[in-house]
Amino acid sequence: IEYLDLADVSSRHLDELSGGQRQRAFVAMVLAQDTEYLLLDEPLNNLDVRHQASMMSLLRKTADELGKTVVVVLHDVNVAAAYADHVIAMRDGEVVVQGPPAEVVTEPVLSSVFDAKVRVVDVEGRRVCLWF
Repeated sequence: IEYLDLADVSSRHLDELSGGQRQRAFVAMVLAQDTEYLLLDEPLNNLDVRHQASMMSLLRKTADELGKTVVVVLHDVNVAAAYADHVIAMRDGEVVVQGPPAEVVTEPVLSSVFDAKVRVVDVEGRRVCLWF
């Protein structure tokens, strides 16, 4: 698996790994438990773009091919829009809206959630949130 280069890390302790390697190792440990549900809080922390894409692809495959329920807490709206079946947008600890990305990733919803002007554009068939 390209996900975590085992030859590079197999003989090292977790506290000897980089933040990104450690993050990927933790997710690998969760996957190895083979539970019906995976609950992950910010699994993309400390990962570069290549490893973020690899992580999200792995989680998507886990849901699609293994039939697992994967719940991921993310702060990146664009990642959620690209990979999720269902998005829950929260503000101040309260659910503002939930549903498929097409219903949640909209200018009115995101502008309200973030209390900022947000623009949503279509890029190659995907909704992308712009806030700058």
